[in-house]
Amino acid sequence: MISDRYLESQIAADLTKKMVFIGGPRQVGKTSLALRLMEAHKASLYLNYDNIMHRKVIREQRWSQADGLLVFDELHKMPKWKTWIKGIYDVEKANHQILVTGSARLDIYRKGVDSLLGRYHYWRLHPFSIDEYPASMSFNDVVNRLLTVGGFPEPFLTMDQRDADRWRRDRFERVLTDDLRGLEMIRDISSLQVLCDILRERVHSTLAPANIAKDLEVSPKTVSRWIEALEKLYVCFAIYPYAAKGLTRSLTKPPKVFFYDNADVTGDRGARFENLVATTLLKRLHWLEDYAGRRCNLHFLRDKDGRECDFLTIIDKKPDLCIEAKVSDATISPGLRYYAERIKPRRAVQLVLELERPYSKDGIDVMDLKTFVQSEKAFAL
Repeated sequence: MISDRYLESQIAADLTKKMVFIGGPRQVGKTSLALRLMEAHKASLYLNYDNIMHRKVIREQRWSQADGLLVFDELHKMPKWKTWIKGIYDVEKANHQILVTGSARLDIYRKGVDSLLGRYHYWRLHPFSIDEYPASMSFNDVVNRLLTVGGFPEPFLTMDQRDADRWRRDRFERVLTDDLRGLEMIRDISSLQVLCDILRERVHSTLAPANIAKDLEVSPKTVSRWIEALEKLYVCFAIYPYAAKGLTRSLTKPPKVFFYDNADVTGDRGARFENLVATTLLKRLHWLEDYAGRRCNLHFLRDKDGRECDFLTIIDKKPDLCIEAKVSDATISPGLRYYAERIKPRRAVQLVLELERPYSKDGIDVMDLKTFVQSEKAFAL
């Protein structure tokens, strides 16, 4: 079983107050995390709605009063599941802690008018990262695994390239056949697969749906809708240019797209490293939102004069981290310098994968990943 995950203690604390929902990508470790949380109870019960026998137990509400923790997996597949779980919680919250796990659709269904409002905390679980990995691994080993097989638990822990490739293919097919078909009325799965291949190759670049639409022979609106569907299922995520006062020539579109699975990126080493930085920042921001209730956004910077910077994090509407990602270039990027002077974030950093020695100049820190992690502690206020 997977070792402690970064959300474990915080979810355990939340379970004593309300229901907890755990969302995130398929096979990111949600069920394993739930099973670990069950270990803290003398008695508990795990029920998966995909299992025929479990489904009967769920519908008939057959569990013991001694079961301190009830775990419902894939419950969103049950018709009118929100009304059902609301009734269970309202009647039995004094007797049981309740944990609900499932695919990204939990995140989708909870938005808008929500009959469960005030009854649950929601957490998003991410893959392993430079901020979270087993203590038995060295930092350099972790970075190598993330750049080679990605951070999802199974390939990350086994570090077998052939098995990782097979796992990735199987996982993507499951997302398309099970999750996507249940979410969106998308019939042209083959074209959607081609779109994913295009996105994997263009992580470095901004995306123009109109140009991609020509390659796929569909409308730009269809391309945008497909990308949104892949985002909802935690396959990829889009970030948009940052626009603010004083940045009069900033671009407002198009976006860049990154992948939750770092090994999905098929571009060069620079593209995969930039994707690694993107997933690191997004994981931190999602934690801040889910744990502390902060309002967070991830952007990139680019203007009509061609000045650009890879990432800008916004916390509670204030610029926080301005980051440029480089494989080996330790010379401070002109774009990073330009935006650091105008936006005045809390910190401006150039992250260099292969760096001999960190240094600081003109208020900008040039550092490697390990130095960054040590100086910017994650998952702690």
